Amino acid sequence: MPGIGYWLTKRELLSPDKEAVVDGGRRLDFRQLNHRVNRLARVLREMGLSKGDRLSLLAYNCLEWVEVIMASAKLGLILVPLNWRLTGPELAFQLKDSGCGALIFDPELAPLAQECLDRSEIGPRLALGSREVLEAPAYEEALAGQSPAEPHPGVEVGLDDPHIIMYTAGTTGAPKGAVLSQRASFYNALNLDLALDLTSADRDLLVLPMFHIGGIGLFTLPMLYQGGTVVIQRTFDPRECLRLLNEERISLFFGVPAIFLFLIQDPAFDPRVFQGVRLVMSGGAPLPVSLVERYHQAGIVLQQGFGMSEAAPSIATLPKELALDKAGSIGRPVFHLEARVVDPEDREVTPGEVGELVMRGQNLMEGYWNRPEATAEAFKGGWFHSGDLARMDPVGCLYIVDRKKDMFISGGENVYPAEVENALYELDQVAEAAVIGVKDERWGEVGRAVVVLKEGRELSSQALLAALKGRLARYKIPKSVVFTRALPRNAAGKVLKARLKEDFGQA
Repeated sequence: MPGIGYWLTKRELLSPDKEAVVDGGRRLDFRQLNHRVNRLARVLREMGLSKGDRLSLLAYNCLEWVEVIMASAKLGLILVPLNWRLTGPELAFQLKDSGCGALIFDPELAPLAQECLDRSEIGPRLALGSREVLEAPAYEEALAGQSPAEPHPGVEVGLDDPHIIMYTAGTTGAPKGAVLSQRASFYNALNLDLALDLTSADRDLLVLPMFHIGGIGLFTLPMLYQGGTVVIQRTFDPRECLRLLNEERISLFFGVPAIFLFLIQDPAFDPRVFQGVRLVMSGGAPLPVSLVERYHQAGIVLQQGFGMSEAAPSIATLPKELALDKAGSIGRPVFHLEARVVDPEDREVTPGEVGELVMRGQNLMEGYWNRPEATAEAFKGGWFHSGDLARMDPVGCLYIVDRKKDMFISGGENVYPAEVENALYELDQVAEAAVIGVKDERWGEVGRAVVVLKEGRELSSQALLAALKGRLARYKIPKSVVFTRALPRNAAGKVLKARLKEDFGQA
């Protein structure tokens, strides 16, 4: 079966005039998009790239992200998305680790691109736009000189070929590159089509950064597969997001919990902009039940899903009709994925019991790039071990309790920070909250809450802890509170617990 680059070839045949991508004032139908992708594929081939070579992209969200992803797929190249929020040395590690030989970059990120070039052995490069930067040819001029005909790479490209190396956040040690095949992206699209009833009439608003698997798999590639439309927001901004939801007739919207928090806290928030959005979904980090309830009160059904880089990314979705009744659940595993909750000996636990979430399916990664030991450990017993503690209820709905590494033991009892954070979010004065374990002579470890208060609101440590009595067992209630202006988050919106422990974790 041909690779996913063939999707655009087929879409030009089936729906050539259907709007495919919107990026500001640029609007491309599937014919125009496929022609640009074909031109880019020819440029990349002239740059000396061939099947299996690694190509990196450093850019804000834009049309060219879609083009690079699909041109790579047509040629059998392996794309290494670069996170522009990282430093030069951090990106240089990923370039060296992946053996990347070419770079496409946004001129606005030229200083960071220069650092990458100085610290790695990057050869060919291309600057987005219509001007040369850092001795790199201009993207638009390069495309203009090429034929729009199919590139025919000269070698067969199929679903089994690796397509993306997605580097994990690296919260423990150096980041690892999850190798996603074209098959993984195909099954991710298929799983989401089945779970969410995606159609060619859908219009997706993309706000997650495209260097993150959520920006690619939710729902950019599924929309190209289905023949829908992707509306791109360069970087997330609450006001611009609300405008696009309304003016672009958006029907699909995926974000991380922080995005939904920023939206509903913005003075310009108006629930009417969501009237035409049939799917409003959150993932990427624990979703506070209180936030689900706030959106429900505004007449918006906020569904939860769950995924990870190693799964391209979809693992589970919660049906719309259960969004409120099962608030806190990530839903049931997607169709072409098996999931179990197991104990430390990999034995399946009984419903309601906490264990590690393990899975197997066609949308999972091939392994970690050049990390055979880490790959073997992750796929122990033939199942991918997620590192997430979860429980499954009698009707098959999964609940993520916490990351294994975030759990701490206080007086012999397991404490799951996500559960405590959920209770903190129920307090009216709290805008953001995170809980970490700190050493304690008596109990071994105790909880410490790191809290951001809503603007103009006041709450003392004593009052906050008192408010948790009756909501949580005594051993779960933090023993101390630290107030701060903002929580550190990564590009996926996840709170950086390691940094919180560095800053606030001293006993």
